[in-house]
Amino acid sequence: MDLSNLKPAGNSTKNRKRIGRGQGSGHGGTSTRGHKGAQSNSGYSRSIGFEGGQMPLQRRLPKFGFKNINRLEYTGVNLDALQAIVDKYSITEFNKEVFVKCGISSKNDLVKVLGRGELKTKINITADGFSAAAKEAIENLGGTVTTL
Repeated sequence: MDLSNLKPAGNSTKNRKRIGRGQGSGHGGTSTRGHKGAQSNSGYSRSIGFEGGQMPLQRRLPKFGFKNINRLEYTGVNLDALQAIVDKYSITEFNKEVFVKCGISSKNDLVKVLGRGELKTKINITADGFSAAAKEAIENLGGTVTTL
């Protein structure tokens, strides 16, 4: 065996079907597209959701609900998460920059402090919103709460 007599294994290679190259090829004439109809024409692409003329699903189902364009989306931060940050980094002054640095929120997010978990350390915190339970828990320990 040498490079001059190498060849692929039997049936491992196939010739590609050459369409539209005359009747002798077996794929001439209509070029395997059948007779007439939308798909037989060049440049045909069916529209998204087309179901062969049947009423498409997105038109059969009713519309409902609405998007409130004035909705404010807050990123929630619980007391147990704040306590974890205090334990890890020994930070007691919280503001937007601290939340961004710790990876809790991104720069333009609105931050709301929520009351899940237990806070053991006195902290001073500035955020966009507070739940009543979170506000009470922070102030009970002698911390300050500032709403932006």
